[in-house]
Amino acid sequence: MAYEGFAQVYDEFMIDVPYDKWCEYIIEIFKKHNLKINTNLIAELGCGTGNMTERLAKKGFEMIGIDLSESMLAKAIEKAIESELDILYLNQDMAEFELYGTVDAIISICDSINYITEKAELLKVFKLVNNYLEPNGLFVFDINTIYKFENVLGCNSFCQTTENSAYTWENYYDEEERINEFYTNFFIENEDGLYERFEEFHYEKGYEINEIVELLEKAGLKFEACYEELSFDLPKGNSQRVFFVARECMKGRN
Repeated sequence: MAYEGFAQVYDEFMIDVPYDKWCEYIIEIFKKHNLKINTNLIAELGCGTGNMTERLAKKGFEMIGIDLSESMLAKAIEKAIESELDILYLNQDMAEFELYGTVDAIISICDSINYITEKAELLKVFKLVNNYLEPNGLFVFDINTIYKFENVLGCNSFCQTTENSAYTWENYYDEEERINEFYTNFFIENEDGLYERFEEFHYEKGYEINEIVELLEKAGLKFEACYEELSFDLPKGNSQRVFFVARECMKGRN
């Protein structure tokens, strides 16, 4: 299963990811799009080790983190306990997630949506989001763009080392199917000083902006905006990551 081996060193290798900036940006999006606070609950799909979940919890939101990887959630729970944060973590598939009630907003950050490689499955995710949002609640998420898959990741290889671990990451992008296969090897030092190897395959789908908008509207959500990462500008032809904002609108009509 993806991220089971990687979970052990995920935070080490993601140290350069701008979580702090994303957190502030999401809050700015909430303000710009007039998020009404009813429950003070926010759910995060594909929360991983809880890097964004924790940051928003520290901002005063009651957080629910959802992820398919038990190993990633174990790390998230461990970190929450250390930080004395009361966060509910659920081991669920994004395409089948269940909540106990509605929430003010649902977010999905760091290209988790790209991991849904079938449009029918993505529509299911969006329908569930619509179902669990409070009236006029917001759905905020990002995706890696097709430009990034074609021109940055492409069929390139990457490697990185830390004091006690290393990884190699090879990409194979199928332009026709718009599927990027990530083949990863991790070498992690264990307690005996020996290195254990983990091999994982990850798959992400490239979506056109208009495809995402169409699926959001089919799910009953109102598309509000698509922004260049960390800005309120329209996406460019060479944008590598874009953020979407959609709103629950059906309950608000009642």
